[in-house]
Amino acid sequence: MYQYHTLNNGIRIVFRQKESIVAHAGVYVNVGSRDEQGAEEGLAHFIEHSIFKGTTHRKSYHILNRIDGVGGELNAFTTKESTCIYTTSLSIHLERCLELMSDIIFNSNFPENEIAKEKDVVLEEINSYEDYPAELIYDDFEYLAFEGHPLAHNILGTKKNVKKFTTNFIREFFTRNYTPDRMVITVVGNIDFKKLVRILEHYFGCYKPLTSSIDRSTPPQFHQFNTTIHKKTHQVHALIGCSAYNSFDEKKVGFTLINNLLGGPAMNSRLNVAIREKYGFCYTIESQYTPFTDAGLFYIYAGIEPEAKEKYIELVLKELNRFKEKPLSTLQLHTAQQQLIAQIAIDNDLSLNEMQSIGKAHLLYNRVDTLEEMSNDIESITAQEIQDIANELFVDNNLSFLFYN
Repeated sequence: MYQYHTLNNGIRIVFRQKESIVAHAGVYVNVGSRDEQGAEEGLAHFIEHSIFKGTTHRKSYHILNRIDGVGGELNAFTTKESTCIYTTSLSIHLERCLELMSDIIFNSNFPENEIAKEKDVVLEEINSYEDYPAELIYDDFEYLAFEGHPLAHNILGTKKNVKKFTTNFIREFFTRNYTPDRMVITVVGNIDFKKLVRILEHYFGCYKPLTSSIDRSTPPQFHQFNTTIHKKTHQVHALIGCSAYNSFDEKKVGFTLINNLLGGPAMNSRLNVAIREKYGFCYTIESQYTPFTDAGLFYIYAGIEPEAKEKYIELVLKELNRFKEKPLSTLQLHTAQQQLIAQIAIDNDLSLNEMQSIGKAHLLYNRVDTLEEMSNDIESITAQEIQDIANELFVDNNLSFLFYN
């Protein structure tokens, strides 16, 4: 199903043939906000912005017009452990997209005049983000959980740091981290794989096989906390969470199943039924599981009326205890497994989502599981494993609370 190739300079390729007039392509780089130190905080995200501002061959306008001018999309995003630059276009313009991404990644020159303007853009992005407590609370939770470690960094960085970024400072970080051995090219579209490899050899394989070490310090033990931050909000924004499994832990699949059953996107999630549908305490309630390479976090979020806060906490803890005290029945387990498998299949039916998911997987594991393989892993989870995981993670000394009140 997936085809692989490694260029002579170490760049890895993962490809999925799909009959469509639209093609999606991306370059994943194994560098994110956790790779920043001190004054670099926010630099990976700032590079994501400024990488489009000029190369040795193109001005900013020419970069933006190259894909947008044929009706496509050029975009990027940064996480704590990776950066992705990607395009969506008609299949006939795929080579144009790949050539442009190659130019951006290997020839960006970060001109001072463009950097000065982009600082204002990022500062406004930070201001805008601070106006959304439902998103900001996750960063504050991670700051408290990983305090003193780079994983605690807000991906956007600080205003103080952003104002000080210079072209030379950006180039030094970029040269040190954005090397071919840390890159994966991912493509989903209708093109012959041999032809795709030839195109990528031409535009990406011509660069030197530079390497760089990934020197990531191990996160400290999870800092438990119960914190209230006073903000002028109409609701109480509540986040209850705990440490969880990293990306390589064998219990990751089982906990993913718990998370989906507890507060996943379906309207029949346990939290949605027990709290929103039964009591009407909130409009939004959800749980999220974020695994990193060497750590993991689990969170339950809701925006609730102030007078419902204590009852809400009681109900959440009750749902967590259900997993600990009583194993899932055979029917409950089977239903939960089939629901998760279907959600993964439907999500990856969107080619853009599939392109991003296989790129991330290949970057992390150097392989991509097929839907059949993922289904087998999910269906192999037992009710006893689910109960054991819950009893390991959902304990009082592992739960933390953060409220905006």
